Amino acid sequence: MILRANCKINLGLDVLSRREDGYHEVETVMVPVPGLYDEVEVIGREEPGAEFRAEGLAVDCAPEENLCIRAYRLMRERYGIGGAKIRLDKRVPYGAGLGGGSSDATAVVLALDELFALRLSEAERIACAAELGSDTAFFVRNIPQLCKGRGERMEPIALDLKGLWLAIIKPAEGVSTREAYAGVKPRIPEIPLAERLRRPIGEWQGTITNDFEATVFEARPAIRTAKEELLAAGALYASMSGSGSAVYGLFDEAQKTERLRSQTPYIYRL
Repeated sequence: MILRANCKINLGLDVLSRREDGYHEVETVMVPVPGLYDEVEVIGREEPGAEFRAEGLAVDCAPEENLCIRAYRLMRERYGIGGAKIRLDKRVPYGAGLGGGSSDATAVVLALDELFALRLSEAERIACAAELGSDTAFFVRNIPQLCKGRGERMEPIALDLKGLWLAIIKPAEGVSTREAYAGVKPRIPEIPLAERLRRPIGEWQGTITNDFEATVFEARPAIRTAKEELLAAGALYASMSGSGSAVYGLFDEAQKTERLRSQTPYIYRL
């Protein structure tokens, strides 16, 4: 079974408070990006355990720590499934705030559910995915959703970006999630994110914000510059995705993205 594990972008990211368990309460809207995806192949086998092979873009963890393998281990512990061969063709940039690794893990959960005829409910699939990370559960439904808590509490949101063009720039610099959270100051916005997103997209800049940007931009000026380049090219709205380092712009015309093609291959119509 071969699945396309697409990435996501964040429309706004409000860090509301720090929790007693060390996590933060956040509110963000995640939107899938069908055009940018990893390819995840999962094949069942009689031998116990998982055989894992990665190709494409390199990631900065040992194979046994890859989220694909962690997803398999979780499913075996919970449901006693047999063995599996997993091949990951990595195409989504790593350390970008695009959720590529989370999407890969969820793809493995969904594939194993089908291959071993577990017939899990959506709630069970979400529960499995949520154990693997803060944004993994999003990819079970893989539709625009307002995400709360650590990101695992989700509700669909009416959001129409159809026909817009998306350009993503991934600077060479990376940002760890720990680094991003270390500098953020939790706050409760006066107007909730979902309400702000009801405004026309031309009014989003400056009102739909990512709370990680202030400290990340100060420490990584190249990421700020990339966002400024998107706005200079005519983006209706530009932002950093998640904790970075990728930034993206939404455009109403394809020709406005042409000047960016020398900087990024990641340009898609939504």
